[in-house]
Amino acid sequence: MIFGAFERMLAMRYLRARRQEGFISVIAAFSLLGIGLGVATLIIVMSVMNGFRGELMGRILGLNGHAAVYSRTGYIENFDQAAVQVASIPGIFSVTPQVEGQAMLTVNGAASGAVVRGIRPSDLKAKRLIAEHVDAGSLDRFQGDDAVILGARLAQRLRVGVGDRVTLISPTSSVTVMGSVPRMKAYEIVGLFNVGMFEYDNTFVYMPLEAAQTFFKIGATVNALEVFTLDPEDIRRFRLPLLESLPPELYPVDWQQQNSSFFNALQVERNVMFLILTLIILVAAFNIISSLIMLVKDKNRDIAVLRTMGATRGMITRVFFMTGASVGVLGTAFGSALGLLFCENIEAIRQGLQNLLGVKLFDPVIYFLSKMPAEVDPWEVGSVILMALLLSFAATIYPAWRAARVDPVEALRYE
Repeated sequence: MIFGAFERMLAMRYLRARRQEGFISVIAAFSLLGIGLGVATLIIVMSVMNGFRGELMGRILGLNGHAAVYSRTGYIENFDQAAVQVASIPGIFSVTPQVEGQAMLTVNGAASGAVVRGIRPSDLKAKRLIAEHVDAGSLDRFQGDDAVILGARLAQRLRVGVGDRVTLISPTSSVTVMGSVPRMKAYEIVGLFNVGMFEYDNTFVYMPLEAAQTFFKIGATVNALEVFTLDPEDIRRFRLPLLESLPPELYPVDWQQQNSSFFNALQVERNVMFLILTLIILVAAFNIISSLIMLVKDKNRDIAVLRTMGATRGMITRVFFMTGASVGVLGTAFGSALGLLFCENIEAIRQGLQNLLGVKLFDPVIYFLSKMPAEVDPWEVGSVILMALLLSFAATIYPAWRAARVDPVEALRYE
């Protein structure tokens, strides 16, 4: 073994400080606590940001598709034929024609803006994110020319439910003998969905494709094709095949192009948070250095006696290295367990603190999600643990070297 029984015994004895060494022990305890809290904080923050990105990506891609095909003229004619051409590309498993536009919802004097999407009933049922999160009503009634499905938060804000009727007002107007009047039509609410993302639950309205074509007066056309691939993370490899399969008037836009600034900002924030929180571990490592240097100064006489009894410089180095490294190992183990336990119960902890303090700690209006996600990446946890251990070990090198350089003659001269 690298460390002998005598070296381990002596290192553990130095960790258990006596009364006159209490101050050194306090510094070592704070070093252990600092490393533990730094490791735990890093694991928690990185896991929350991973969960946030994963949830956000899953919900954005679940509702919006991995790519979309638009027309330079604004409308796609013969869209079924274009959908078949796109679907023939290897790796693409679904292409959904849709009509998207903005409208105003009004009911009982209340009004709200909304994003209206026209989609075929079979395609809506194939959207698992919607089909599996219908809180009220049923997708079986999603048919005809007067049925709509609303986000649960939008319905709550307008104080409507399944069976109620809402009036949609189009932003474009119709020309009549009385002049231009806005187009409006009443629709029955046949279902409410709650996907857990505030922006969609508070804004989106779905209606059958034919009803949307009539409401927006675009005839037998659509204004977008939603494309779903087998691997959204590798969406770049579909850009050229999509361009080659489409006629000149159509062009594709994938999710990375649409949300590039948003996800780039998330990545930058994640990297900056990692660097900032690493400073907590670095400060704790400096505390290890200070406590070990004080311990070495206090144990000069002991070191001199050990040297005169035959202890080598290597033995002294290993004793003090083990003393400091033990603080780093224990702190890292404590922080890892605390961080993983916190991530496992993060939503329950948030709810408890929210009820205790009486404030919203994770407002869905700001953070887009209804609950706090945490996704633990084993590789990231391993890298955090490795970094904490390396910093802790590096912090012990200089004090251990100083201890080994103690001259027995000088240390015992005035004893």
